[in-house]
Amino acid sequence: MHSPFVYDLVTNCFYDKRKYKEYKLLKHYRKDLLKNNTTIQVTDFGAGSRVFTSNKRTISAIAKIVGIPKKRARFLFRLVNYLGCKNNLELGTSLGIGAAALAANKKSNLTSIEGCPQTAEVARKQLKKFNIKNVKLIVGEFEEILSKIVTQPEEKSKTSKDSQEHQQQPKNNKHQTNLAQQTSFDLIYFDGHHTKEATLKYFQQLLSSAHNNSVFVFDDIHWSAEMEEAWGEIKAHPKVRVTIDTFFLGLVFFRKEQAKQHFTIRL
Repeated sequence: MHSPFVYDLVTNCFYDKRKYKEYKLLKHYRKDLLKNNTTIQVTDFGAGSRVFTSNKRTISAIAKIVGIPKKRARFLFRLVNYLGCKNNLELGTSLGIGAAALAANKKSNLTSIEGCPQTAEVARKQLKKFNIKNVKLIVGEFEEILSKIVTQPEEKSKTSKDSQEHQQQPKNNKHQTNLAQQTSFDLIYFDGHHTKEATLKYFQQLLSSAHNNSVFVFDDIHWSAEMEEAWGEIKAHPKVRVTIDTFFLGLVFFRKEQAKQHFTIRL
């Protein structure tokens, strides 16, 4: 391994064996969902489910089958912690297991977008129940919400007054509150639409919000042949300098000071 940055990341984050107190929070958050047999109507904007045959699903089944696994949730917490990510974004809240992991570090703030209203409502109640206050949950289709909260390059020269006026507009949707535009994010977790077209579209839409030390984390990069194609195109993008393939997750870094390198490292 020729990159000191990646070596330190793997040594001190990937393979960090410390027992963080936040792991208990994540464990109880998941266990509470696994006990909830309430049925909800799921609106699926993504590639669909390989398991569920109906859009009526119990919360416990969603948590068990769709929810991010314990090992991956703990890794997301460590990644935010190790890199010092303060301003983060998640595409695909689901029941909030990933959101809880990304927001377990109370010094960070997370904006999480979910397309399904009923799923989002479960996540909202669950986050409140476990006193996770640093998550701003927004309900809506990704592309529409991102167009409102992500500052595009040509807009970055606008004054902060525009942003303040935007925040003071009347609220049309109780879920879509305080949509202040962001210039950049430290970490973006892509866990929504598992299709090549959608993955590349959101990647391009969010590129302008990446700074030199940002990390993009893509879930299920080997979920299908077209997701592997999307991952290949992301790796080849000229702004991407370092990628790490953990099999389930793909990490993307934009560090201009580094030579372009691709790593395969299992968690």
